[in-house]
Amino acid sequence: MARKFTASKTQLRPDPRFGSKLAGKFINCVMHDGKKSVAQRVFYDAMELVQKRLPNENPIDVFTRAVESVKPMIEVRSKRVGGATYQVPMQVNKNRQQTLSIRWILMAAREKKGRPMAVKLADELVAAYNREGAAITRRENVHRMADANKAFAHFAW
Repeated sequence: MARKFTASKTQLRPDPRFGSKLAGKFINCVMHDGKKSVAQRVFYDAMELVQKRLPNENPIDVFTRAVESVKPMIEVRSKRVGGATYQVPMQVNKNRQQTLSIRWILMAAREKKGRPMAVKLADELVAAYNREGAAITRRENVHRMADANKAFAHFAW
């Protein structure tokens, strides 16, 4: 029988500078090839740039609010009924909301080319904090698709 959970939530350590579990999870998602020190440097450099751009705000609060603003409330899932496949809008649980928002912020930052990752990440975090940017556009598109397919909501079970 498949397990419904992983131990990652209990083993997740907060990041050393801010003591935030969300920042620790974000750093783990930034990480490539197990190079955590590189991922931490990218994240902390981005936080310093956020501090310079928004001097009146605490950078970890900007980061937290950026992640919160990107979280989707509803998404569409494919559901096969009879011979047809429908895009059924469904509520998104809390863990998936967080995972999707982190994934979308990183994807938006990685798609920009020509600058260091810390600068691209800082740009995307400030944009998400201001409710604009590629990650927010992605969230709006998901919500728009769910709204367009709400006629199939009765297939959600």
